[in-house]
Amino acid sequence: VEMGAKLVCLFLVSALIAYYIYTPIPEDIEEPWKVMLITASFRALGHLAEVADQLGLMHYMEGLMLFTIAEYVPPTSDENVTVTDTEFNNIAVRLYVPRRSSDGLRRAVIYFHGGGWCVGSADMKAYDHLTRLTSNILNAVVVSVNYRLAPKHHFPIQFEDVYSVTKFFLQSSVLSKYGVDPDRVCVAGDSAGGNLAAAVTQQLLEDSEVKTKLKAQALLYPALQALDLNLPSYQDNEHKPILSKSAMVKFWSEYFTSDSSLWEAMASNRHVPVESSHLFQFVNWSNLLPEEMKKDHVYTSPTYGSSELAQKYPGFLDTRAAPLLASDAHLHRLPLTYILTCEHDVLRDDGVMYAKRLQAAGVPVTHDHAKDAFHGAMMFVFPPADLALGHRLLNRYIEWLNENL
Repeated sequence: VEMGAKLVCLFLVSALIAYYIYTPIPEDIEEPWKVMLITASFRALGHLAEVADQLGLMHYMEGLMLFTIAEYVPPTSDENVTVTDTEFNNIAVRLYVPRRSSDGLRRAVIYFHGGGWCVGSADMKAYDHLTRLTSNILNAVVVSVNYRLAPKHHFPIQFEDVYSVTKFFLQSSVLSKYGVDPDRVCVAGDSAGGNLAAAVTQQLLEDSEVKTKLKAQALLYPALQALDLNLPSYQDNEHKPILSKSAMVKFWSEYFTSDSSLWEAMASNRHVPVESSHLFQFVNWSNLLPEEMKKDHVYTSPTYGSSELAQKYPGFLDTRAAPLLASDAHLHRLPLTYILTCEHDVLRDDGVMYAKRLQAAGVPVTHDHAKDAFHGAMMFVFPPADLALGHRLLNRYIEWLNENL
């Protein structure tokens, strides 16, 4: 009997491991086993967070945050860069200042980490690596911002935190303190951080108090709108690695509120009230996506939701949360832009449509579309994952900054 019980246990454990590990991986993705293992660990974490949430132990997002905490690295200076944790305008930042001398004034990058406005931190191993590398290769000052997160803080807190740091840093007294050239400052971010970078860049155009203009913005697989959560990329990549459609909808709704009625409306794509119908022109993928991304999808008119939800949580209609909703007249004043999109990513179409709209508005845009990549690939540049793809995307981003900043 004992032997039989052991066999049953072994069978169940094997089945569970196989269920987690085996994920259909797109054929064109290299190192599929590594990607499968990464996906499996994220899926397991997601399931554990869900169970903890249902048992009332902790909020779902707090469960996911355990990954962030596990990845923490202290501020550690090396022979090239001095790293310190400090505050700008009472907001926590991790600051990277190059040690080698500079002929003239230095460049600077203000970086916003990803994590769906709910998780992630500037102190995670992957972000520390990215920002340290940027500082070292570009001989640039890098400010990596630890903005406050949902579910404790909802929109517009995340936006206000990163905006406040950017505005503080762009003061001429602060720039000169760090030896930064006011004509060579860029904001950058990935995923939700790309969303914040795009929003900050737009908002600065309206701010008469800020005299220093940004030279550039770099948006890495950014989330740019929460109006249509059923774009072709959401449909095609619903269950693709790292970021599923259901996870992205959860992040979006949690950014605005913990009220599940918004999440339910967003999940069925019925959250936009009819009085906001004019905004759909800015996210109409039938006009903004190239033919090869439309595939067999047919554009249908939106299904409208209750006005009450939008009155309670107007954030999803606000350009500070959805930069893709800005008018063409507003877009044409934006600086030099880099956009990275990944084929196997629910957020692919957000970035593609923004690149198209910016180009049409006369903004110089470099749009890199990685056909063999998935959301967040740039973060997996360490053993055991150590994805060649991640290194490639990271090098390309830094190369662009080096050439254009």
